[in-house]
Amino acid sequence: MSSKHFLPSPTHLVTTSLHSLTLTNPGLALDTPNKIVYRRPGYGPASQCTHLISGGGSGHEPSFGAMVGPGLLSAAVAGSIFASPSAEQVRAAIMARVDHHHHHPRDDGDGQGGGGKGGVLVTVMNYTGDVLNFGVGVEKARAAGVRVEMVVVGDDVGVGRAKAGKVGRRGVAGTVLVHKIAGALAARGRGLDEVVKVARLVAGNLVSVGASLEHVHVPGRAKPDGDAAEYLRDGEVEIGMGIHNEQGSSREVVELPDLVGKMLAQMLDQSDKDRAFLKVNSNEVVLLVNNLGGVSVLEMGGILTEVATQLEKSYNIRPVRILSGTFMTSLNGLGFSISLLNVVNTDIGGPGMIELLDSPCEATGWPSAISKRTWEEKNTATREQDASLGGDNIKASGLRMDGAIAQQALTQALETVVAIEPEVTRYDTVVGDGDCGIGLKRGAEAILKHLQSHPLSGDAVVDVATIVPIVEKEMDGTSGAIYAIFLNALLASLRSQGQGEASPKVWASALQQSCEALSKYTPARPGDRTLIDALYPFVQVLEKTGDVKKAAEAAQNAAEGTKGMKASLGRTVYIGGSGFEQVPDPGAWGLAGFFLGLAGIKKVDEGWEKL
Repeated sequence: MSSKHFLPSPTHLVTTSLHSLTLTNPGLALDTPNKIVYRRPGYGPASQCTHLISGGGSGHEPSFGAMVGPGLLSAAVAGSIFASPSAEQVRAAIMARVDHHHHHPRDDGDGQGGGGKGGVLVTVMNYTGDVLNFGVGVEKARAAGVRVEMVVVGDDVGVGRAKAGKVGRRGVAGTVLVHKIAGALAARGRGLDEVVKVARLVAGNLVSVGASLEHVHVPGRAKPDGDAAEYLRDGEVEIGMGIHNEQGSSREVVELPDLVGKMLAQMLDQSDKDRAFLKVNSNEVVLLVNNLGGVSVLEMGGILTEVATQLEKSYNIRPVRILSGTFMTSLNGLGFSISLLNVVNTDIGGPGMIELLDSPCEATGWPSAISKRTWEEKNTATREQDASLGGDNIKASGLRMDGAIAQQALTQALETVVAIEPEVTRYDTVVGDGDCGIGLKRGAEAILKHLQSHPLSGDAVVDVATIVPIVEKEMDGTSGAIYAIFLNALLASLRSQGQGEASPKVWASALQQSCEALSKYTPARPGDRTLIDALYPFVQVLEKTGDVKKAAEAAQNAAEGTKGMKASLGRTVYIGGSGFEQVPDPGAWGLAGFFLGLAGIKKVDEGWEKL
């Protein structure tokens, strides 16, 4: 694990590396504050009405920025090294860094001018932070009237079903095949529905697995001690290691032929019930061998030959296309990954996957040169439109409630959250990393401060809309993203309720829709020991009874019930130990406290009493 770097400052490193993409391809521009690489206006087919946006943490170059170009991505959003970009960066990319003139929301949808045709496909690899932050960005763009769909790619078989549980498979190098094939289809002027359909087909027919001789050192981080678990011994290989140093399935001392044999078995052995994610049943297969960043070109050649030889000998697979090179790295990872794509019929009346894979594209990260024409055009156009939403111009909805009563209830609810912070922190210190209570308290205090100077207006939509940006700004981490998705979805569902009185039943119906929207981005359901355990009972009882007190008590009982519940999601899964038997889930407890405050039930020492 070498900790020698020419650019030791991670922030400077990411910005200058992104800037370099505009130097090697003059058709690209960089929105530096948002770390978005995008195509300059006029660079790309004029008939294209569907745009692909992807992104993730930096450190995986040439994914994703160097994959921006005609025939591939329209824009890519970068986080800091191995960290998800923020929801705000994602929203800015969708709203302001790709061409929208083809799918204006007022279009009649007859396909003339692409009304019902164009849109934005956002692809994201299956990591919690990415799925949630991209999810918030997508929901916000959707609430603002953009046609946008999200496809999550999980192609890694390094972690089997039993261990991955609800989190599912990680996204690794196979993702670039989704981008190449879907990007080629979008470049032909096809509509959003077809592009999404094909992207999902590719993602659903992919398996990948990696292997590495060493963990990588992230610039700017302290170097671990000599005998740290990160180091692999001489000759030892970690099979199934992720692209952020995540644990694989095993560490073994093996020679290359055995190593490749084990990797292929993890992808192809149908008798391995924990891992038989895909039956490679077509007579056409694409093979991609990817350099994780630190293997010499000479060795990559030897590895590819071994892989291709074994595929034919052991599985009778002769790939119709073989790609080898550096597509998605783990910094300077001393390893490689193998991906297999089972080629299936696209069912869109042509073109097929192979034809799309063969289609020309222009991007420095894909083995293709930048054309003479692009160099000579000297395009300097940029997309400067402001991506901000502006909180003051939210139109009244006519969905009315008593502002003063709502203000009092919400204030009590937030004050309760602040009051129980020490308890939540104590619980989260036992089963998490101790930051849950502080995150909730910070969000609650920021909203309280806002309410003092801007009391609620009594218009349900306007009032929720003014609170959403505060939650997004002040609450970070996974729970912050979950609240942001939920509240953005709540905003959209309140808008759809029409005018009239915002009764408990109206709220219940809007909250129900928000739960459904949230369930697309997180696998968490009641019984998984997360804040969902307190959320669902509140919504269900409110819908049944219209009584906020009864709903709050149901949430509180459910939060109590998480004591002794084993977590299947969240930080607790990794921490282990028996702490979960002693304390309730901190996220559920904090949310239940909010609901009790909303219902006017006050905290007294160890219990609660009605006001």
